[in-house]
Amino acid sequence: MSPEIVVADRPTHGEPRPYQFPRFERLELSNGLGLIAVHLPGRALVTASLILPSGAADEPEDQAGVTSLMARALTEGTARHDAIELTEAAERLGASLHAEAGWDGLSISVEVPAERLSPALALAAEVAAEPTFPAADVERMRDERLNDLLQARADPRRRADDGFVETIYAPGSPYGRPSGGTQETVPGLDADAVRAMHRRRLGPRGMTLIVGGDLHAVGEDIRSIAESRFGAWADNPAAESPSTPRVASAREERIVRVIHRPGSVQTEIRVGHVGIPRLVSDFHAVSVMSAILGGLFNSRLNRKLREDKGYTYGASAGFDLRRGPGPFAVRLAVNTEVTVPALVDVLAELDGIGAAAPTRDELHAARDYLVGVFPLRFETPPAVVGAIAGLLIHGLPMDELDRYRPAIEAISDADVLAAARTHVRPAEAAVVLVGDADAILPALEGAAIGPITVEREELPAPEPPGDSADAA
Repeated sequence: MSPEIVVADRPTHGEPRPYQFPRFERLELSNGLGLIAVHLPGRALVTASLILPSGAADEPEDQAGVTSLMARALTEGTARHDAIELTEAAERLGASLHAEAGWDGLSISVEVPAERLSPALALAAEVAAEPTFPAADVERMRDERLNDLLQARADPRRRADDGFVETIYAPGSPYGRPSGGTQETVPGLDADAVRAMHRRRLGPRGMTLIVGGDLHAVGEDIRSIAESRFGAWADNPAAESPSTPRVASAREERIVRVIHRPGSVQTEIRVGHVGIPRLVSDFHAVSVMSAILGGLFNSRLNRKLREDKGYTYGASAGFDLRRGPGPFAVRLAVNTEVTVPALVDVLAELDGIGAAAPTRDELHAARDYLVGVFPLRFETPPAVVGAIAGLLIHGLPMDELDRYRPAIEAISDADVLAAARTHVRPAEAAVVLVGDADAILPALEGAAIGPITVEREELPAPEPPGDSADAA
């Protein structure tokens, strides 16, 4: 092999290519249902999503999980098709039909070849307007959720995530619990509860149908199709409007909560506090700051904890931006013996992001990444439709996606520093550790990070092998 140097200098990035988010506008059908059609040439598989800007954050605390259960049960049968018939009808069209709910929104979506959009929308309209919520199916889904809660408690990563939000949010804050409900609330959910939630939430006025794909291949006017399939859906005067979730922080001082897992060889680490909502004036500065801190592969946290120290395969940090103030969190897992050194480094990086402006290289790397990856996020109809749905759910201007790249490019080092000082509060951070408390406590106490509580939970007992039929 020749010892000659083949490449003397690292390649540099070029200027980002121009990009404009696909054009769209919001129309309204005769019954008040919104309609957005976005033409994506060459995308013959069309995505259509019916969006409700209301989710689990809007449900009563004592019925936590009912919105998620209601959404999952929507496709279990309608007044015209039972669950099997509905599935078969979708399959004959080459379509997939599904419904789901998150914290701030609910969607009923269908993906289908363009020429079969109209009959596929007929099925989506049935699911939205005429679900039957069979009691047996709702109970089955409820039991599946209860089993999932047991698994979450036994899984260190999920236990850390759940324990973290329990710790940072004050009681009564919806974001302090899982969106799918808790072990206390889910057992009380049934078909009557999901039917009542459907009546309280769904109706054409206040919802929007978003259709994205090659609209020329559909062969019909989208508004005419939507009117024919959804126009008979009567307005629901009882449908409640979404509200801004009322959340509060549980405390304003740093604490350490250790959830004991005897013999664990790793510790799941979460550090953070209540963050900010999506509708925040310095959103773009926060985006750049988050990328520098923990959003990029060469972020400060990843360089320190993965590259320099070798403590973890990866560390990340960022804000979960919701309609109300979502959590800000640093997330990583490390071997037990380096738990405290890793935690000390995390806190140092949180202090550091607000201590001085980022370097020129850090600022350019973060801005260039966010600007460059932006068009790649919207190469398929589901991604385009999902982005538009986000505008509706968060009440953002319809030109928000066009303004994103110029706004990111305009962020300065001073903007990043101001965002860090305003929104990252290390002195108020909760530290949640899931690992072997006996192994880490001596070093943890010596680090004097904050008051420590240790919880020695009993894990759910594993189910015995086999079932009753096998035993018989």
